[in-house]
Parts: sequence; structure tokens; C-alpha cells
Amino acid sequence: MKKIINTAKAPKPIGPYNQAVMANNTLYVSGQIPMNPATSELVKGDVKDQTRMVMENLKAILKEAGMDFSDVVKCSIFISDMKDFPKINEVYGEYFTEDSPARETVQVAGLPLGVDVEISCIAII
Repeated sequence: MKKIINTAKAPKPIGPYNQAVMANNTLYVSGQIPMNPATSELVKGDVKDQTRMVMENLKAILKEAGMDFSDVVKCSIFISDMKDFPKINEVYGEYFTEDSPARETVQVAGLPLGVDVEISCIAII
């Protein structure tokens, strides 16, 4: 059985998907972009600020599901320029202080709304 997870503390989906889906004991969180959920405005400029907004959006969705970053087992990071990887990695590391999840980071030709970073994750209770 699956349960849909949505919270007003993360951006509303911009397409036909949900913020997350819980299936059995696994939470699948859709890719989050640097959109401020309070204003629906994109965070622009410094990629560190963008990444922090993405991580805060993920955090809000995890919390809505009764979870936190310690429950995350896998992340996927999509970036528009691999030169930004060290800055993104620095902020990402602030949220995973021990027992970091598995992950991959890939450079892509484009991301939704022209953002520079998008991150999705999988968490297990």
C-alpha cells in the first residue's frame, strides 16, 4: 500500500507528481529544487544558497513523513555545472554528519525552471 506525502512547508509540485510517496517502509522523495515554499520564488544566485533551500525542502518533506536525514539511504543530485560540485557538496555535508547515504551526482543539460541544482532521496523507517 502507498501513502502520498505532501506538506505546505515544501514547494508545491510543478507537474503531475507528489512531493513524496511512502510505500511500505520506504519513502521516495521527488526531486526538490531551490524554490521557497512560502513565496513560490526561486532562490537565485549563489549555488550554496540554492542547495540550502533544496535541503530544507527535503527536510520538510521528511519531517512530514515522520523521518529525518538519518533515515535517508540514497540521494540523487542533478547539477547544471560540475564546477559547482564542491560548493553543493559542502552544504549537502552539513545535513549528513554521520552515516551518509549512498548517492550519485550528475551534470545535466537542464533542470526544471532553469535551476542549478535538484536533489531527490529515498529514506527507510
